[in-house]
Amino acid sequence: MIRFAHFNFNVLDLERSLSFYQQALGLTPVREKILDGVARLVYVSNKESDFELELTQLFDRSQPYDLGEGEFHLAFVTDEYEALHARHQEMGCICMENPTVGIYFIEDPDGYWIEI
Repeated sequence: MIRFAHFNFNVLDLERSLSFYQQALGLTPVREKILDGVARLVYVSNKESDFELELTQLFDRSQPYDLGEGEFHLAFVTDEYEALHARHQEMGCICMENPTVGIYFIEDPDGYWIEI
């Protein structure tokens, strides 16, 4: 058997990212690892899923990450679409909408796109 475990986003400011993911998506830390002198990894999730997002802050990194052409994203499904959309509008993090398909994207503090 094989199953998904987690996906990683490298972030510049871990506390800012943790705050964003808590406020925008209700994701909270479930475990953490410190790689001595190298990085801090915090895994966030919610009670709805076993899937985790790993947020990694490399201690020696000070420049924003090059996300290429942004041709990848993380996607969430929800039964609270309108409420989340209103929250994300208020947060100012909606970066693209496609009402015809019934989806929109939010952008995290490091430029990663998340589909709702």
